This record gives sequence, C-alpha cells and structure tokens, in this order.
Amino acid sequence: MSKTEIVKFDDYEEGTSASCSKTITEADVTLFAGISGDFNPLHVNEEFAKTQMFGTRVVHGAFSSALISAVLGVHLFGPGALYASQKVVFKKPVFIGDTLTAVATVTKKYTKEGKSGVLQFLDVETKVLNQKNEVVTDGEAQVLVM
Repeated sequence: MSKTEIVKFDDYEEGTSASCSKTITEADVTLFAGISGDFNPLHVNEEFAKTQMFGTRVVHGAFSSALISAVLGVHLFGPGALYASQKVVFKKPVFIGDTLTAVATVTKKYTKEGKSGVLQFLDVETKVLNQKNEVVTDGEAQVLVM
C-alpha cells in the first residue's frame, strides 16, 4: 500500500519499517537499459553474458537501488519526504525472474540547523533481498522531512 498523506517527522520512530516487492522481467531490464542508457552487454545481450562469470544476463545493480527509492518514497514515507542520500553495496547478482523485496527501517531521527531553519532528518537502513532471502543490496539512506 502506498502512502498519500503528508509525512510528519513525529510520526516516525526508530524501528519504523516498510517493504515492497517486484519480480524482475525481461521487459523491466530492457526498459531500465533505455531509461538509464546503460546498454552494457552483460545486461542486454544473452549471447555475450553466457561467456561471462554468471553464464547469463545480470540485472542492472541500479535496479535494486530504484526499488529502495520506491520503498522510501511511496511505502515508508510519501509526500513531504525527500530522498537526500544513499550508500549501497551490491552483495550478490540479480537475474531476470528473481523476486526482490526492498526493506527500509528507520534507525535514527535528528535535526540540523540549515540556511532556512531547522532541518529534520531520518537515517534509514536499506536492504534488498531475493526470493531466497539473500541480501543482494545493502545500504543506508538519509531522508529529509520537509
């Protein structure tokens, strides 16, 4: 379910969490290549990919980062939250047909003095897991609550 109400800083505590899932299709990889401009043959050319380490095409790493954006922007937060920064580590390859689940959990709330007044931030642990419950992408995000 997506959030449509304006985000309020006080509505979030450490441990607040949300997730979203997506099964990766051939069309997803093709569309992502077109949107991102990343036509690396490891992603888009099965014949080439067969000659490489994994023996088949690998989904763009940034695809799992995009799922993190979705869980932050639509499922955990919503209008009034700005995805300020992200650190990710790609732990395992993702393949067409994998089902990915992005999970985001608030780990810290804090304020900082900014040019336009007090800024409210939430630090978030981010993970993307495959259908085997293996972490494929690990990271941390910072969200600014407007």
